[in-house]
Amino acid sequence: MPEQPATPPGDAETTAARTGTGATAGPARKAATIYEVARLAGVSHQTVSRFLRKDPTMRPDTVRRVSEAVRALDYRPNLAARSMRTRRTNRVAVILPDSTSFVPNRLLRGAAAAAHEAGYLLDVVGLEGDATARAARIGTLLQPENVDGLLSFAALPDNIAALAPAALRVPLVVEGEYDDNMRSRGVLADATPAAEIVAHLAGLGHRTFLHVAGPSSWPSARNRRAVYESAVAGLGLVSHAVVEADWSVRAGWDAARDVVAGSPVTAVFAANDQMAFGVIRGLQSVGVDVPGRVSVFGWDDDELGRYFDPPLSTVSVDRERQGWVAFGRLLALLRGEAPAAPPLTSGGINRLVPRGSVGPAPTSVS
Repeated sequence: MPEQPATPPGDAETTAARTGTGATAGPARKAATIYEVARLAGVSHQTVSRFLRKDPTMRPDTVRRVSEAVRALDYRPNLAARSMRTRRTNRVAVILPDSTSFVPNRLLRGAAAAAHEAGYLLDVVGLEGDATARAARIGTLLQPENVDGLLSFAALPDNIAALAPAALRVPLVVEGEYDDNMRSRGVLADATPAAEIVAHLAGLGHRTFLHVAGPSSWPSARNRRAVYESAVAGLGLVSHAVVEADWSVRAGWDAARDVVAGSPVTAVFAANDQMAFGVIRGLQSVGVDVPGRVSVFGWDDDELGRYFDPPLSTVSVDRERQGWVAFGRLLALLRGEAPAAPPLTSGGINRLVPRGSVGPAPTSVS
């Protein structure tokens, strides 16, 4: 038998108006209350509160009924009232290096989506200086009474407890995917797909490769080059050359015209899509067919690649999922729950996307 909800005076009339069982609601109808959700679901308002806290002990049937009632009434938790009861702000600060040239938008979108679902708002803060300076500023700018937790996509020092003791009075998760110059690190610098690219091209008959690498100062560029070289050697293939470039379209253009044209190379792996675009256009400018004579693979899944001629084969990086998982780790700390799943492996956020820029190796190279 379902639990009997506690309905405050006047609530039944409001519910009837909203669900169509009574008078029609006017244009300025009030937002649904937790008591209305409880009444529609046939449970107590305490049970709805447990649902909103994602209590893992709730019965599946109860979860289903409350979830349906929340959707039917378009219920939105009153964060201000909850803050007064729990002394929580329902706000989380996201820390980035102070940079005007780059912001990890997809990471932030994933974290924001997870935060919204959990009833939290994100305050994005760019902090100047190196990791040590950022840690010190956290203690002065982000007091615990202003936020419930901290999520940092910028590196922080190991001795942050000494530099910013106030920061540790709230849960802290350091994802640290970018260094002080916004160079990708950690999971986002994982180069495992480079071996998959080489194996995919080898399966199409390619034996002689060129790698257009990113700057060696970038961990992601170094890792992709190292995995590429290991994969080529492990499969008994030939690396005609490795050209270190600067991530730009022009660098790919130059590599194609200076190295590939007239060489035995039939496959090019560029460390990002921009350089891959340059490689394709550079080859086409000297009459080399892509993919008939040379196949080209990039990395990043730039939207332009889907509409390029030919469409660019690439590595899709699910940064939104990474941001979602990062916030999930912080949410577990905020709720005092078991730690979230471990950081994603390459197979979780990186996926090969073969398209028209890759084909079988030519039977002869002229």
